[in-house]
Amino acid sequence: MSLNQWLDRLEKNHPVEIDLGLDRIAEVARRLNLPRPARRVVTVAGTNGKGSCVRTLEHILLASGLSVGTYTSPHLLRYNERIRIGGEEAADSDICRAFAAIDSARGEVSLTYFEVGTLAALQLMAAADLDVAILEVGLGGRFDAVNLIDADIAVITPIDIDHASWLGDTRELIAVEKAGIARAGGLVIVADEQPPASLRKNLAAMGCRTLYIHSDFRIQREGESNIILQLASSASGSASAEPQHTLFPSLPLPGLPLPSVAAAIQAAVLLGVALDGDMLARTCQEVTLPGRFQQQRFRGRRVVLDVAHNPAAAALLCEKLQNLGENSVALVAAIMADKDVAGFVAALAPVARCWYTGDLIALPRALAAQQLAAVVYTGGQRALTAGRIEEAFEAALDATAEGGLVVVCGSFFTVAAIMRFMGV
Repeated sequence: MSLNQWLDRLEKNHPVEIDLGLDRIAEVARRLNLPRPARRVVTVAGTNGKGSCVRTLEHILLASGLSVGTYTSPHLLRYNERIRIGGEEAADSDICRAFAAIDSARGEVSLTYFEVGTLAALQLMAAADLDVAILEVGLGGRFDAVNLIDADIAVITPIDIDHASWLGDTRELIAVEKAGIARAGGLVIVADEQPPASLRKNLAAMGCRTLYIHSDFRIQREGESNIILQLASSASGSASAEPQHTLFPSLPLPGLPLPSVAAAIQAAVLLGVALDGDMLARTCQEVTLPGRFQQQRFRGRRVVLDVAHNPAAAALLCEKLQNLGENSVALVAAIMADKDVAGFVAALAPVARCWYTGDLIALPRALAAQQLAAVVYTGGQRALTAGRIEEAFEAALDATAEGGLVVVCGSFFTVAAIMRFMGV
């Protein structure tokens, strides 16, 4: 079978898309005699900025001469994006072989699409004899398939309300799920600038050696185009004595979220990587991630592609646009119906000239374009509705002067559709 055929089969194999719990995947891993994916494992959980953290840490480790594998989700254009070995996407043939081995071993055990993908990633990493595996949690943390593996370092990026039906409808409840990736006495890096009390309580109860952003390590803007970074030399800070710190002033401002970048660099320190100002400057300048404030030119217009899909991510997108002096932009959006749509729309109101809404065809989870437009109207903003999301994008381009800015946001699916339309 081809990779696409395997993926179609996996989508239909399990009765539900999400089925949290580790019993089934642990049983299949046992049958596979699955080894540890690498000598060291870093697991990243959080609501926003996980992918940015993973990509930044991968860049640093590869530049340091280490062998690295990463597992992230979801993908934008190709499933292969989820599994990277040595900075390169896994080949179709390798993924298919892993899928076949898992399918043979599972017997009567039913696995979700994500669980099979996780096992495939772990298999491919183990076969590559890696120094470090970086694993991104798919949903929550405690019962996510990735949590099958005990992490040497757990990283928790900013927490916001998302997937409320699964994780809870407050940051305090969601933080408990995220804390589940930590291990008793283990190393933890927290990049949430206002960590919920439940997170602190759970990590302390496990005796974790935890570093908190703005307390044990720091990142802050220095002028318009630079940052100051202060890193802890060890993870003893929040559990016992204050650690020593290393200061890196006047680094270039990264394009990815600052808390995620800081957490990744701090993780590299805990992994024993020797850092210097030149390496960090290159990291800040070079690391990008598709769909994260990705800037393109198309038909004479500037286009920003951003997968922001919850209020916190939308607020960060709004801030970035304002920092560029953009306060009246065309927003092209489609969003999933289970998101905080009103909060998302409100967060972008300060920069919105007009919303252009379109449908994501054949995606039942997506909110209808007319319904999204209604939310925009309710918030006192302008909206125009097209048929498909690609038509909404074309309408926004037509309404924007040459050299003007069009922003595409709302979901990975939205950004992926427009990337395909643009030929990116």
